[in-house]
Amino acid sequence: MTPTATYRLQLHSDFPFSAAEEAVPHLAALGVSHLHLSPVLDAVPGSQHGYDVVDHARVRAELGGEEGLRALSRTARAHGLGLILDIVPNHMAVPAPESLNRPLWEVLREGPDSPYARWFDIDWEGGGGRVLLPVLAHRIGDELDDLTVDGETLRYYDHAFPLRAGTAHLPMPELLDAQWYRLTWWRLARTELNYRRFFTISELIGVRVEDPEVFAASHAKILELVRDGVVEGLRIDHPDGLADPEAYLRRLQDAVGGCWTVVEKILTGPERLPAEWPVSGTTGYDALYRIDGLFTDPSGVAELTAHYRDFAGPAGDRGGYWEATVRRSAYKVLTHELAAETRYLVRTAERICAADPALRDYAPWALREAVRELLVRVPVYRPYVTAGGPCPESAAAAVPVEAARQVKAGFAVREEAAVVDLVRDLALGRLGDGPDRAAFCARFAQTASALRAKSVEDTAFYRYTPLISANEVGGDPGAPGVSPADFHAFCTRLARDWPATGTVLSTHDTKRSADVRARIAVLSECPGRWARLLAGLAQVPGPDAHLAWTAWQTALGFAEPDAERLTAALLKAVREAGLHTSWTEQDEVYERAVAEFVAAGPAGAPFETVAKFARDLDPHVRANVLGATLLHLTMPGVPDLYQGTEREFRALVDPDNRRPVAFAAPAAGDDDLSAQKYAVTVAALTLRRAHPEVFGESGTYTPLTAEGPAADHCVAFCRSGRAVTAVTRLSLRLADAGGWRDTRLPLPEGRWTDTLSPSRAFTGSVPVADLFGDRPVSLLTRAPEEA
Repeated sequence: MTPTATYRLQLHSDFPFSAAEEAVPHLAALGVSHLHLSPVLDAVPGSQHGYDVVDHARVRAELGGEEGLRALSRTARAHGLGLILDIVPNHMAVPAPESLNRPLWEVLREGPDSPYARWFDIDWEGGGGRVLLPVLAHRIGDELDDLTVDGETLRYYDHAFPLRAGTAHLPMPELLDAQWYRLTWWRLARTELNYRRFFTISELIGVRVEDPEVFAASHAKILELVRDGVVEGLRIDHPDGLADPEAYLRRLQDAVGGCWTVVEKILTGPERLPAEWPVSGTTGYDALYRIDGLFTDPSGVAELTAHYRDFAGPAGDRGGYWEATVRRSAYKVLTHELAAETRYLVRTAERICAADPALRDYAPWALREAVRELLVRVPVYRPYVTAGGPCPESAAAAVPVEAARQVKAGFAVREEAAVVDLVRDLALGRLGDGPDRAAFCARFAQTASALRAKSVEDTAFYRYTPLISANEVGGDPGAPGVSPADFHAFCTRLARDWPATGTVLSTHDTKRSADVRARIAVLSECPGRWARLLAGLAQVPGPDAHLAWTAWQTALGFAEPDAERLTAALLKAVREAGLHTSWTEQDEVYERAVAEFVAAGPAGAPFETVAKFARDLDPHVRANVLGATLLHLTMPGVPDLYQGTEREFRALVDPDNRRPVAFAAPAAGDDDLSAQKYAVTVAALTLRRAHPEVFGESGTYTPLTAEGPAADHCVAFCRSGRAVTAVTRLSLRLADAGGWRDTRLPLPEGRWTDTLSPSRAFTGSVPVADLFGDRPVSLLTRAPEEA
């Protein structure tokens, strides 16, 4: 069953299945068809997100266990709702104590001969026959006194490791040498780790779900819940981490029999979701970019960027230009956080060359340079290809010929430059399908994905900040604006090719909630005013100008002087940027200066200056918030609402965006932005649920074009001849230009009723000023017999 709309709930011990049950009546009244649950399988105790799975066979007891999940399903069904589950096929947790993950525990005890060894992506050769575990606070020589033996278990603070049979009596140095694992200093994870991770997180170990037995064991409980009707849809977390995403998805669909499934796939620029994947579409970050882009003025961004360069003085790694920032960030991530992954690829390439007489014995340094330089030039998350299989044009474009040419130009000797073509062919699977070739092809793609995520989402987004609302997952800060024509083209393609894809505005992973981004985006319409405001705030100096620029934009978007929440978000920003401090090399003096600046500025008395500036922008923020909401809920695809976003929802980067929310309608008589957003949300969702033939997979999408001097400020479309959406874009620019004047919107034939004000009806060519009346959006319907 394809949902009409889903509602994401973040489950944890303080919000278990029973609490979700209590919210069901409110969520059913909104008009959604399904609850979208964060991961429910057993995870590390106390986990606030559930992506650190330790046991695929059990529903998490902290949430209420399997009976609690089934009870929630029954309650939801009684209110006409189904359940969608977020599942995590790519990785499991390396928990403390390690015994929580039984498959991993058995591997640590029995080594490569364990029946569970096939579960994990472990490079035994790279670890000298052992699993390298970066858990020690210091080098091993300084930690011996903190290691103790307890029966057949080796303990280190919260960690517990199994001992091989007959080794418990050995002196500690000999005991450590006798195990199938080697405990290492946590800093060595960068260079010596020999298992595949989730991005750069050593506490999450890659699972070889491409193995049929591993797939069967790790999916048995999920498949049971689908077969029993407890679950009606699946969200697949991070498919780009898998060795062969398409093969995995085919195996999954064979097992679940057509269950609605979407994948958390980030599409870059013109990249398209592979048409052959057996899924309904993505989780919706591609839609987020197009919606946000409509409310971003490209000319204003250009002016804002000039002010940013003048104010923040970005140079070098601060990144005054987007593409250069991305490239520098990629080098930094690849040579530091992902150095172990690069070493694995080089070692694998060396073995391939040594074993094949047809290949030259290239020097390791040349292989290393070719691997690194090609990886940083992959313009998307990864190629989709398997060794020895076909190499479609889209896969070849992921490792571009032009990129190879640029890399070869950096080699002094022509013969040495040929190594670049060798590495590119290996990455694209063109040199056969032996074990090493298959391993290189898969790991190159997996590493490219991790590199893209870490260098763009988690580094460049925090280094390049002219307009921080544009720095969102799936976005393009270098070209954040989207024209009405491009938006319509995107929606037309969705309606034709992916009508049941997911769409989103806020998620558990967005850097800022949609309503925070909507406030900040208005700055693209008044860049000069923003520059003047910052000049007046210069009496509160930040630790550096780049941080000050980011902090004041964050404060504007957040719209309240909350020192604790603002400081937490900004400390995460500066650590991710890695320019003055980082997660692993924290500069306490700089970080204290950040906290003091927030208290004295964005969360102090000077915030009132920002607040006054923000109040002047409130009407335009309202237009952005309501416009984005209505577009999201009526465009092609299945909209997913993040918890709490039916009302105004101001949240910063995680964990701030996972804070508890109140599940309640606005009080009677409220007419603030929250109440208005709630009214638009309920009206659109109720209409969607009542008329799946209009908005669902068989529905059509027809752009409508306004006529007149302000035509580009009106974005409108008709769904299946029965519903018309119209919203105001760039309302501040519109006001500055004199308003709507005689701009009109020709409606399709018939009498159209305003869903938000049923006493109002329209026919023919309508003055846009009349259409919008007292709100910047309009949702019109007409009866089927009039269509």
